[in-house]
Amino acid sequence: MKRNQKTKTIALFSMFLAIELLLVLTPLGYIRTPFLSITVMHIPVIAAGILMGPSYGAALGLVFGLTSVWNATMSPTITSFCFSPFVTIGGVSGNWTSLIIAIVPRVLLGWIAGTLFNAFNKKLNRPLSALVSGVLATLCHTIMVLGLIALLWGPQYAQAIGQSPDTLLMYLALVVLTNGIFEMIAAGIVSMALAKAIKPSMVSNQGSTNS
Repeated sequence: MKRNQKTKTIALFSMFLAIELLLVLTPLGYIRTPFLSITVMHIPVIAAGILMGPSYGAALGLVFGLTSVWNATMSPTITSFCFSPFVTIGGVSGNWTSLIIAIVPRVLLGWIAGTLFNAFNKKLNRPLSALVSGVLATLCHTIMVLGLIALLWGPQYAQAIGQSPDTLLMYLALVVLTNGIFEMIAAGIVSMALAKAIKPSMVSNQGSTNS
């Protein structure tokens, strides 16, 4: 029985991993905008965290982070120096802090999604817990990425997008209210649907499993 459960867990994680790689290799993963990409890469990470637990979410988040570095390196935009130490854009070169922005929030995204779901699932039903966790985890991810950009690359990022450093925080807040809202809604809906479709018995999760 335990071996069968482990096989199901590996199969489900492999499916999420395949989806993540498919997204980064096609235009579906990143919807290009002039300064930042709208992404759906966060959705498999959140789903893994919710359905399989924080550790699986963090593991898939690491894949998300590494593909973010790869994407910024191979298909750079004017702000890709924030996400890759291997590019120079407009005379600004990325460095090791670019890896922090690209990877750390993505690892934490999966962990936060799983942790929130385990907490909410003790009080709410499973689909609603997944919906709320997906929305909140996405919000945390967006704030972490943009916050680190402002902290580590604020002046350079402002110059690249043609903004004054004094108005950068206002601009980033607007990004949260535009790009971020779309990403939160998408993550919440998909997470809720998967929580309904995939029963707790199909995966190994440390959290509570209220129906």
